Amino acid sequence: MVWLAALAIGLVGGLATGGKIGNLARLRFRWPWLIIAAVVVRVVTVSPQLTSIEGSQWAYVGALTAVLAWTIWQIDRVPGIWLVAAGSAVNLFVIAANGGRMPVAPELAGTLVERGQVGQYTLMGTGTQLNWLADWIGLPGPVHEAYSPGDLIVALGIAMVVVLAMRKRPGETRRRIVNDPP
Repeated sequence: MVWLAALAIGLVGGLATGGKIGNLARLRFRWPWLIIAAVVVRVVTVSPQLTSIEGSQWAYVGALTAVLAWTIWQIDRVPGIWLVAAGSAVNLFVIAANGGRMPVAPELAGTLVERGQVGQYTLMGTGTQLNWLADWIGLPGPVHEAYSPGDLIVALGIAMVVVLAMRKRPGETRRRIVNDPP
């Protein structure tokens, strides 16, 4: 949910700074299917059918690693994507330090409180590592979800990528209705 909000904020910010939505079509990603596949794997690993399978969290870790590698590969092409890479790296670091699972604060964990761990999530406690980088941030809104500082960095990166992509590129000129006199 926070990433959709970031996308919307990026669109508004891009328009507010004189950008055009059509400029987003100029983004050129290397291997765009890789990021789509990684996001699909991340979504699927959260499904109730897979969260009960021990080891499914490693598919999530693999997908997050692919997202991180892909964003690093795009840094020279996509201004602002370095923030998405940084947030993904923070999340991967926390997840790796906790056996492939992201700790979630008990007050934001919902049904995770009864189960202790589900898929790539585990209940935050004295036995989890790097809790200050884990999912402990609750944002106001209709959907009560837990977010990590890494998630918020990724969201900021998404907004920045959109704003920068919408803006005019160096060397680009605006079309004029009236030509300058000779």
